[in-house]
Amino acid sequence: MTEKYSNAEHLSVVMTTKPVVDGSDVTSSSSHGIDFHFQWVVIVIGVVGTAANALILYALVASKQHKKHVLIANQNALDLFSCLFLIITYAVKLCNFQLTGWLGYWLCMLILDYNLLWCVIIGSIINLPIITIERYLKVVHPIFSRNKLRNWMIYSAAAFSWIFGFVYSNILTFSTSTVVDGLCYGQMFYTSQLAKMIHGIWNFMMCYVIILSIFIFCYWRILVAIRRQAKAMTGPNAAASSTTQTQAKAQAKSHQIQSNVIKTMIFVSAFYAITWAPISVYYLLVNVEANLTLNESWFYSVQFISFFYMCANPFIYATKFDPIKRILISLVTCTKTSEQPTESTETGTATRAPQEHNSQV
Repeated sequence: MTEKYSNAEHLSVVMTTKPVVDGSDVTSSSSHGIDFHFQWVVIVIGVVGTAANALILYALVASKQHKKHVLIANQNALDLFSCLFLIITYAVKLCNFQLTGWLGYWLCMLILDYNLLWCVIIGSIINLPIITIERYLKVVHPIFSRNKLRNWMIYSAAAFSWIFGFVYSNILTFSTSTVVDGLCYGQMFYTSQLAKMIHGIWNFMMCYVIILSIFIFCYWRILVAIRRQAKAMTGPNAAASSTTQTQAKAQAKSHQIQSNVIKTMIFVSAFYAITWAPISVYYLLVNVEANLTLNESWFYSVQFISFFYMCANPFIYATKFDPIKRILISLVTCTKTSEQPTESTETGTATRAPQEHNSQV
């Protein structure tokens, strides 16, 4: 037990946690002041993110896009709970509870150690490449997608992101965290320095390098396929009979919907790659370098950038995803989107025929 606890001397920080909970830690007054103000800023970010994500989720349901884009709705739900647990976690940290008994232990394991927060954050991270792969199959391999991709697979993939985040975060928390002298030491007690290094490298590869590689490969192939489809629709042999023109218009509508969804997800994925790069690199360095100490300014900076992702993400949907944009505009102008004649062109909900076609997109 003594050897295990000796790792705390390095003040290693895993998944943006630190061993400070009840206010009795030995930090300078300036550091404590920065810590206090940072916590309030994070709570404000969580409040804004919760309200924004809830509004986007409402728009998805109101426009019935949650049925056509299950994984996108799932992504929004994960971001919503991430912001909600962000508020709960930092509100509890501000209360400076004394960690005693079983209540203090579970408070440390579930909230103060960021466990519940990281359950949904990791789920959100895993769900992004799942969305990317689904878009890739539907655009680059449409025949395979129509014949092999079933609804139960989509719902299973959505459930997997929640389950994986829950299992991963809880295993890591309960195996490397504990309460010592009333303080919550979160994810610090590895069996050895080698084990900490292996986990740091694995986490960096899983949560950033592999996911970024999926983004680059899939969206590059998607953009190539969309450009090829656009050239085919505007080529010299595209216009002929009225039947061909009708089919071309239907394909154009489907192409427009695909392009809108893909552009939205490219922005979301790119925003993730940018905002999570600092915390991913910082976390890797902390775990592979035994003598690396915690720099408060860098710690708060990388945390703020990663938390800002959850808050700003819904604004991308609001500005880039046309169905959501129309619902939000209708809330402001007090109009009904079903009365707009252009809705069937972009979302396929005004008439029966386009709706059946768009459900396959």
